[in-house]
Amino acid sequence: MLKLYNTLSRKKEEFTPLKKGLFKSKEVGLYTCGPTVYNYAHIGNLRSYVFEDILKRTLEYNKYKVKHVMNITDVGHLTSDADEGEDKMEKGAKREGKTAWEIAEFYTQAFKSNLHDLNIEEPNIWCKATDHIPEQIKLVQKLIEKGVTYETSDGIYFDTTKIDDYGKMANLKNQKLKAGERVDMGEKKNTTDFSLWKWSSRHSELHPERPTGSEGSLSSPKRQMEWKAFGRMGFPGWHLECSAMATKYLGEQFDIHCGGIDHIPVHHTNEIAQSETATGKKPWVKYWLHNEFLNMANPSTGAQGKMAKSAGNFITLKTLKEKNINPLAYRYFLLQTHYRKQLSFSWEALEAAQTGLERMYKIVPSLRRRGGPRFASGDGVVSQLKQNFLNTINDDLNTPQAIALIWDALKQNKLDYPTLLEFDKVLGLGLADIKEEEKSVIPDEVQKLLNERQKARKAKNWAESDRLRDEIKKLGFSVEDTGEGSILIKE
Repeated sequence: MLKLYNTLSRKKEEFTPLKKGLFKSKEVGLYTCGPTVYNYAHIGNLRSYVFEDILKRTLEYNKYKVKHVMNITDVGHLTSDADEGEDKMEKGAKREGKTAWEIAEFYTQAFKSNLHDLNIEEPNIWCKATDHIPEQIKLVQKLIEKGVTYETSDGIYFDTTKIDDYGKMANLKNQKLKAGERVDMGEKKNTTDFSLWKWSSRHSELHPERPTGSEGSLSSPKRQMEWKAFGRMGFPGWHLECSAMATKYLGEQFDIHCGGIDHIPVHHTNEIAQSETATGKKPWVKYWLHNEFLNMANPSTGAQGKMAKSAGNFITLKTLKEKNINPLAYRYFLLQTHYRKQLSFSWEALEAAQTGLERMYKIVPSLRRRGGPRFASGDGVVSQLKQNFLNTINDDLNTPQAIALIWDALKQNKLDYPTLLEFDKVLGLGLADIKEEEKSVIPDEVQKLLNERQKARKAKNWAESDRLRDEIKKLGFSVEDTGEGSILIKE
């Protein structure tokens, strides 16, 4: 039984897909909010994608067929949640002296490279906002016809007072928001109203219509990314994009939508409002899953806070690689904390994770050479171990407990190579790719210490055993104790 924490209900629920029937009951629609491709993703951003990858792998481990859709936001994401500020794509273009289209392509490829480095499975469908302008215009038109919009001098807005349950996922009604407290009102009727379509800054007659997907020009005075709709030149709002594309590929109702917790009060709340209003179907999404922040000390104040480009406290995967940190060590670091718990980043903790992962990597070749399990209870032990792993990962993706279970099984010699690889289908640590190390010659001094240590362990002289382990380590070897004896590994 797979149980997931649903942000919408604020509790763990048994997962049952929306599609019923003999042939469809194992199909799952999954939408994950992708990057805004105006800059490199930092490792705090990447925590979301690792969590979503574990979710997808867990669904597949439970024999579900997952249709995974991820968007690329390459237009319309403003620098403020208040529908103010510059489009991040246009801002990125100015920063680097390129077109917005070039910026989008470059950082899309950089993001995909990050996914590859972290062993994250790509979605079945990538969908770019700029490739789906007609769908977004159609969605706005539907909302206009429903009578839930109004127009201001800078765009078309959704009137959140027109629906009874606006903000249900974020519990906004109980927050008693007052005008001006959350955002500057501008021409908005209500603090929580949000833009569906924004007008370009200049009058429409100065902007000849540009075909969808055409490139902008640095020499042009006009906005690089804009389209003619509703009688003027403009561009879509960030929330609109996800609703239009998710509905196109997954239908008017689907199973799971994911993202970071910062998406709950604004982005995902607005997606729900416009999607359920447009289709008349509730729920638009059955399960909402969100991961917590990765925190890091602010370089100026030293205070711990959410890793963010705006605060200047962020690190990219490229930086980790430059410091000889294996990206999969960062994945391992993340998996040691539950996705719904805040996680503090430090180089010391990351290096400790790398050491732990390398220990596992060094055990894999010897495990491979052994083949199947070697203990009296045979397959019964393996079957129970597999069931324990399934129960653990099905308890809202409990990766810390799953990793602890693996280490415990390794120490007790209850884990064989095929079963370890099966578990890694969920964890994604790349264990199948570990190559056989060249056999190293064990120095006589090390062998002598190892023999003495085995005698100490047989005599249950644990203090002497630990001392000898330390002596062996000084000579460049580590010792892993298993049910079959001690394994010597060259550091």
